[in-house]
Amino acid sequence: MGDKKKQATMFIRLVSAAGTGFFYVKRKNPRRIPTKLEFWKYDPRVNRHVLFTEAKMK
Repeated sequence: MGDKKKQATMFIRLVSAAGTGFFYVKRKNPRRIPTKLEFWKYDPRVNRHVLFTEAKMK
């Protein structure tokens, strides 16, 4: 049997900086993007755009 390849991408959580507990799930290639991701995205619990930072999936 052939060896299995390592998965090139991994799933990460983008957690709201507003502290609401709301999160998005995104796929990331750690070989191409070694830094932590940060995005301004919409948080429906506070009805505004806030900073979302990368956290590991549990």
